[in-house]
Amino acid sequence: MTRRLHRGFSLLEVMIALVIFSVGLMGMAGLLMVSVRTNHSSYLRSQAGFLAQSMADRMRLNMPALWANGYNLAYPIGGAVPGCGTGCTVNEIVTRDSVLWSRSLQQFLPSPTARINCALNAGATAPTASQIVNRAPYNGLCTITISWAEASLNAGAGVNNQTFAWVFQP
Repeated sequence: MTRRLHRGFSLLEVMIALVIFSVGLMGMAGLLMVSVRTNHSSYLRSQAGFLAQSMADRMRLNMPALWANGYNLAYPIGGAVPGCGTGCTVNEIVTRDSVLWSRSLQQFLPSPTARINCALNAGATAPTASQIVNRAPYNGLCTITISWAEASLNAGAGVNNQTFAWVFQP
C-alpha cells in the first residue's frame, strides 16, 4: 500500500486565515476614520485661528473705529460691501471688514457664529480726537470668540459645538 503525502492548506485553514485578516482590516478602517475626523477637527481649529488673526489685523488698521467700539458686533452679518473705493469713511471700513469677515467665517467653518468685544482697561481714558486720528494705541483688550459645529469624534454621537476664544491688545 502506498501512502500519499498531503500538501498545501485545507479549506478550513484558509477560512480561518481570511477571518483573522478581515478582522484586522476592519480595525484599520476604524482607525482611518478616527484619523480623518481628527484631521478635519484640527483643520477647523486652524481656520478659526487664521480668521481671528485676520480680523485683528483689520481692526488694528482702523484705530478710530476701534476706539468708537465699531467692531463690537455679533457675526455672521449680512449686507453689501460698500463701494466707496479708496475714499471710505471709518464706518464704511467697519462695514466692509465686517461683511467680508462674516463671509469668510461662513466659507471656512460649518454653522459659525462669532462675537467681538473690545473694552478699555480699568482707569484708562479715551484719547482726544486728534490722538485717535494720529492712531493712538488702543488702551484695552479685545476678545474674539468664534463658535462652530463639527461632527463628533465618536461615530454616531452627533455634532459638537467648538469654540475658539482669543484675547489680545490691538
